[in-house]
Amino acid sequence: MTIEAPETKIVESFRIACDGGEGALGHPRVWLQIPQTRGWVECGYCDCKFIHKDFAGTSGS
Repeated sequence: MTIEAPETKIVESFRIACDGGEGALGHPRVWLQIPQTRGWVECGYCDCKFIHKDFAGTSGS
């Protein structure tokens, strides 16, 4: 049995919302703050990783 890797999204804002993206099959909407020193954050519900565009492609992401 293989488990799919969580989704990764490149975003333009340091404050983003995540609702699982699947309508009724998603999760409650949560607001996430991307730390400006790290450049990414993961959703606690679906493990989706949000990377700020300024940090995309860096070794820290």
